[in-house]
Amino acid sequence: MNSDYDILIIGGGMVGASLACALGGTGLRVAVIEAVPLTASTQPSYDERTIALAFGSRRIFEGIGVWGEVARLGATPIEKIHISDRGRFGFTHLSRAELGHEALGYVVEARVLGLALLARLQQLPNVAWLCPATLENVDFQPNSAVARIRHDGKVHDLRVSLVVAADGADSAVRAAAGIDFERSQYGQSAVVTTVTISQPHNNIAYERFTETGPLALLPMSNSRMAVVWSTQTENVDSLLGLSDEEYLARLQERFGDRVGTLSRLGKRRAYPLMLTRVKEHVRPRLALIGNAAHTVHPVAGQGFNLGLRDVAALAEVLVAAKQEGRDLGDLEILKRYADWRMRDNKVISTFTNSLIRTFSNDFPPLAVARNLGLIAVDLIPPLKRRLLRITSGLSGKLPRLARGLPLS
Repeated sequence: MNSDYDILIIGGGMVGASLACALGGTGLRVAVIEAVPLTASTQPSYDERTIALAFGSRRIFEGIGVWGEVARLGATPIEKIHISDRGRFGFTHLSRAELGHEALGYVVEARVLGLALLARLQQLPNVAWLCPATLENVDFQPNSAVARIRHDGKVHDLRVSLVVAADGADSAVRAAAGIDFERSQYGQSAVVTTVTISQPHNNIAYERFTETGPLALLPMSNSRMAVVWSTQTENVDSLLGLSDEEYLARLQERFGDRVGTLSRLGKRRAYPLMLTRVKEHVRPRLALIGNAAHTVHPVAGQGFNLGLRDVAALAEVLVAAKQEGRDLGDLEILKRYADWRMRDNKVISTFTNSLIRTFSNDFPPLAVARNLGLIAVDLIPPLKRRLLRITSGLSGKLPRLARGLPLS
């Protein structure tokens, strides 16, 4: 085993694998360690969930050589978004025509993303995939980091310039480094599934705010829609315990008949929802990306897209540092990434958190104000353009990949 790499990525889920793909062909020596075997069927982040990819995320996947396979396996464009407050007068429509692109985003199954990422990784000679493997400890030294891993039943020490934590919301690497974070529980969980509809969805995504939390229906192929039903955590067991027929009836009553009759319920899974903010995105020889750096509420589908912009920004910073002959783990280099990502993380976490706090409050004057706000967004072009660019992943200082440009 090669014991020296430039970059060691801890975690081979969607964000970690995306970074490995982004660094393919850069000349950097990259290793990825992952606790499960190298197949989409065993990787827990490549499950039955559906991902709402922003248009900016499509550009990133194009830039790292993954989008062609994603499109071949199945990606449904979102051409319009309908936002409403259940039982009230406020609503907003967003359209791809107003953005000037062919789609606002795409709905892709996590399994499809996994297959596309793994297919690309197998084409990259500069990326070593060590799995199943686990991290036992990491020692951050002045001139390198030494990661002790267990792979194929043996313990190995890997000496690297930079460790990237892509190991999720409960990151073991973040904990080992002693990086503090703030976590707020929403008291909600997202129950996700799919349904078949009796009327065409016309590539419209629906975000409906209800008294128990937001309910999203996202267009898919074969007359299906993905369902993300956020509800109070105490209601989750009862929802999961309903028969398919009872669940469909409850969902139909909650959503209405805009896409006709709902049928053929898919497998249901529940995920607790929380807001996580880390105190530090980087330390010497360490960078956090994806859920290891932040988690947000799934309203407006921003979580994975935020992590993918972490990938694009970090890859750009590292490639520039390599061209400058700099040490990839130097804190001055890594602060370029941290400072860059700070604003986007703050904007998206504030945006999603504000939506949940505002639409979860039934105080009558606030309810009237938020519905007037929805109408104002629909009628005032600058407000709508701002919302369009945020939800499509095209706001703020974008990485080169998100602008459709190569890394260098």
